[in-house]
Amino acid sequence: MKSISDPSTPSWRKLSLFAVTWPIFLDTLLRMFHGSADVFMMSQVSDLATGAVGISNEIIYFCITMFGFVGIGTSIVVAQYIGAGREREASRISAHAISINFLFGLIVSAALVVCAEPLMRLLNLDAEQIGIASRYLKIIGGFIWIEALSYAISSIIRSQGRTKDVLFVTLGVNAVHLVGNYLLIFGHAGFPEMGVTGAAVSAVVSRALGIVVLFMILYRRALSPIRLKDYVKWKGEYVKQILGVGLPAAGEHLAWQGQYMMIMSFINIIGVTALSAHIYIMNISHYFFSLAFAIGIGTEIIVGQMVGAGENRAAYERLMRSVKISFVVTLAVVGAAAFFREGIVGLFTEDAEILAMATGILLLSVVLEPGRTFNLVVIASLRAAGDARFPVFVGVISMWGVAVPLAYALGIHYGMGLFGIWIAFAVDEWLRGLIMLLRWKSLAWQRYSLVGPQKEPGAPVGQPASTQSL
Repeated sequence: MKSISDPSTPSWRKLSLFAVTWPIFLDTLLRMFHGSADVFMMSQVSDLATGAVGISNEIIYFCITMFGFVGIGTSIVVAQYIGAGREREASRISAHAISINFLFGLIVSAALVVCAEPLMRLLNLDAEQIGIASRYLKIIGGFIWIEALSYAISSIIRSQGRTKDVLFVTLGVNAVHLVGNYLLIFGHAGFPEMGVTGAAVSAVVSRALGIVVLFMILYRRALSPIRLKDYVKWKGEYVKQILGVGLPAAGEHLAWQGQYMMIMSFINIIGVTALSAHIYIMNISHYFFSLAFAIGIGTEIIVGQMVGAGENRAAYERLMRSVKISFVVTLAVVGAAAFFREGIVGLFTEDAEILAMATGILLLSVVLEPGRTFNLVVIASLRAAGDARFPVFVGVISMWGVAVPLAYALGIHYGMGLFGIWIAFAVDEWLRGLIMLLRWKSLAWQRYSLVGPQKEPGAPVGQPASTQSL
């Protein structure tokens, strides 16, 4: 049997879930922190500026999330081609993805520069905040194409299993951003005191340095050289494969965002206390979500390479192990948070009514979050196998056919308030998770592989294969 260090060993055999996942988890937290740093440091200047930056960042986060869908498609397609031993095509697809996201980023950048002020007026900000927010949005938005490139390149590097490389770049970007904020917002070490403009300039400069380093890593780590003509000479089949996975993922996200905004309107009906409690718990839940997201993406990378190599049984077993691991880890983390719920929620508020409501919801999260976790993990693996449309179909039906009407019925009609709405969230997550798990167990995903493996003569597809243990 070949050892893991043997160069001829298939790439997926060299990957362990823990080694792939922990850098993704930390990278996700650092990316969340990047925008939060501006809000926190601007809070030392004025509440007015903090609110303006916070609103602008919501728009920026949405745009960055949209860039991520080409990244999802890229990561899966490249992983399958690497698993199939077709490194030259994987490199060509990588160049296509970078070009697609770059063009998309340029369009979004132009739109944000032109529409920055009208967007702020649409959000009903006062005159002074409109000026602050639009100035911040124009600077960062004008260069948001850098973030589009970053998502594409990061996805390519991750698809090779090199998740630590991306983490180190994000860590460096955050460090430069914090130093830049300190110098430019407050005017230290002889730099001008620029306030909000300084925060925006710092963000752009740090991201620009990050993209330079990512390009260097990309070319150094490429399994096959990326040629300049690959960026401009597109092959329709590759573009179709990237978008065939990425666009359904975008559709699912938009469906979730739509139903979430609808349910937020129900929470507004309940009252300000419920809204505040919900916002605080959602901020805490983001960290639980990051853990589930990391396990899902880590599994996606490994499963994608296995499916590309034709190792369907190994892919099946890998996902089932990941579901068990994610379930246990999430239950342990959320259980610990629930045990210390009063102290955690107390970091956000001292209002007794909000505290009581939010701690009750955090306790309910012990039931909700494990369902959300295995939902995310199984969906990621279905996409990795090329089965991208089924999760969207089920998601739209469950979100709009179950979550929205159940949230209204429990939260408003039966007067259960915020607790009833979070019960609806839990039902939706568990329902979708169980349906996705049944889909995986049905093996229907085997029909959707994007690429055929290059196997040695006589090696049958889908035979049992051992994977590196955690």
